Amino acid sequence: MKTLIFLVVATCFCLFVSERHTMTYIETAATGWNESPELTEVIFVNGQEFVHYKSSLKKMVPKTEWIEKTVDPEYWERERQRNIHNEQAIKAHVVWLMERLNQTSGVHILQWMYGCEWNEDTEEVTGFEILGYDGRDYVAFDLKTETYIASAPQAVITKHNWDRDKTRILYKKYFLTQEFPPSVSLLQKTPSSPISCHATGFFPNVAEMFWRKDGEELHEGVHKGEILPNNDETFQMSVDLKLSSVKPEDWERHECVFQFSGVNKEIVTKLDKTKIKTNTGFHVGGVIRGLAVLLLAVCIGIYFKLRGNGNEQNIFLCFMNYIHVKYLLFLVLIF
Repeated sequence: MKTLIFLVVATCFCLFVSERHTMTYIETAATGWNESPELTEVIFVNGQEFVHYKSSLKKMVPKTEWIEKTVDPEYWERERQRNIHNEQAIKAHVVWLMERLNQTSGVHILQWMYGCEWNEDTEEVTGFEILGYDGRDYVAFDLKTETYIASAPQAVITKHNWDRDKTRILYKKYFLTQEFPPSVSLLQKTPSSPISCHATGFFPNVAEMFWRKDGEELHEGVHKGEILPNNDETFQMSVDLKLSSVKPEDWERHECVFQFSGVNKEIVTKLDKTKIKTNTGFHVGGVIRGLAVLLLAVCIGIYFKLRGNGNEQNIFLCFMNYIHVKYLLFLVLIF
């Protein structure tokens, strides 16, 4: 009997500060054994448990103080819903394996291992995936060859089916090796607007971002935004700094800092005028305003030229178009 540590990774990230770091999700599903929870998930970072889920509780339980204080309620609800979905998917997988192995009853345990390891010195990221059943390896993913390895004769058909699924292979390759540090930019709408330090594309959503001056965190003149989800399951956040609180000679003393909660490594962006991205190009409101003035002049000209000659309909349509342009200008200005 091979002993397995079984993990399921909903998402895998490796952003820590010692030489080698791992993040693993352990998910175990049991069927035919009422005394045990049907689904248990335990998440480890560098071997330390920091989140636990049991299907009997239907909730995520934080195991470290930093994650309990840092993440928002929406995060726990998303993770809870993910595990509820996993319950149904894994139960279906157990039924499928029982049919494949000609089993009709009894206690059976499905174990799935996903994880990643990051070498800080070489920047190499390696991933692994193992499916286990009743205490034995069943099938594993080889990241180097991008193929599955059957660990039991009954798994050969599964291996061939999964090897032919190229979409699945590409997903696993990306999923197990992708790092999720943020992309940080300095943004400004107008010369008098606050400077927005914007971080996007990071995971997980347990992060902090702030402005500091001479190494000290600033609170006055600073507005912190919420952490928001992106469409690719990463996150974004912004923190604004009012220019009125920054003297021209003090610009180089200010910097924006991003860091994951519980991690000492920082991503620092200096306040540099040359690095600020601003809105460029023509101003939509100005274009519409000019169009409105031009159209009004045309309508007035048409009015004096055509009035009294049975052209009231054309005059009316011209002024109606002018009103529509003015309304469009109003919408642009308020939004």
